[in-house]
Amino acid sequence: MNIYEIFLDYYQYFLRGTRTTIVVALLTVLLGSVLGCVISLLRLSKFKPFNLFAKLYITVIRGTPMLVQLYIVYYQLDFIPYPQGSFLGVSLDRVIPCIIALSINSAAYIAEVIRAGIQAVDLGQTEAARSCGMTSGQAMRYVIMPQAVKNILPAIGNEFVTMVKETAIIQYLGVSDLMYNNGIVVTATYNPLPCYYISAIIYLALNICLGKGLNIFERRLQKSER
Repeated sequence: MNIYEIFLDYYQYFLRGTRTTIVVALLTVLLGSVLGCVISLLRLSKFKPFNLFAKLYITVIRGTPMLVQLYIVYYQLDFIPYPQGSFLGVSLDRVIPCIIALSINSAAYIAEVIRAGIQAVDLGQTEAARSCGMTSGQAMRYVIMPQAVKNILPAIGNEFVTMVKETAIIQYLGVSDLMYNNGIVVTATYNPLPCYYISAIIYLALNICLGKGLNIFERRLQKSER
């Protein structure tokens, strides 16, 4: 069977896997952004225990393989009664620990993105807000963050693009993402190379579409600054 015949006969497997990949990547970046925001604020905190915890978190997560983190979360949190059943054809008790592990990993990178975005805002903005009687929290919420968001959002979009590819490791826990379904087709056809070509094309198409969307979003942000 050639690549065209394999896709026509097994396209539903590739589409099902693509759907799972997109859902997992999206949820991971959303949860990772929330956790990353918390970690970045701890990293910027003047309270040393918070600052040290954030530094340690970022160092450990960025310094260890994501696959190792995935297995640690899966086995370490096996006492948690995850919801049974399925969502979009994906077993919840398997996909939830994957999303947790990927979110923990993503948060370490997003935290540094957010920290850099906040520190890129001119210090005079904070001083001006404080001179108007705002507290540090109010200055961060009403003055610094609205300006930092314009620097942060495009980078978080890039993290989403990256996460679409990184989700391929969840196949090892039996989650039916694109690569897991690719394996099913390989087993059925005994012809692996065309299957991997199809998966590569799908990943490439997803990332091209996401990249174009990010470019449009960034141009709109730049227009809004004028």
